[in-house]
Amino acid sequence: QVHVVESGGGLVQPGGSLRLSCAASESIANFYIMGWYRQAPGKQRELVAQITGADTTNYADSVKGRFTISRDNDQDTVYLQMNSLKPEDTAVYYCNAQRGRYTRAYWGQGTQVTVSS
Repeated sequence: QVHVVESGGGLVQPGGSLRLSCAASESIANFYIMGWYRQAPGKQRELVAQITGADTTNYADSVKGRFTISRDNDQDTVYLQMNSLKPEDTAVYYCNAQRGRYTRAYWGQGTQVTVSS
């Protein structure tokens, strides 16, 4: 069983920054696709950003230019750098790992991000 763990959430003021981290119980090099999703209260879970083993990235329109996803295979960690945060970014953020594009996804327990003054 693969375990995925997120960290780095917290409370931040509008305009502030946070960096989320995601680690897995095995090398992230084994996962071709890793991504960040979020779920706000009363809303469906949505894709925030994805990165492939070829370092191809994909972002939700709402975060383009503000968020950056990266993967560090040496540190076995995937990061989500979030800048210029807005109250509407408030959600539980989940990390997702897939070995291939059409394989099962492994999810973490999530980390809360709250943007509020």
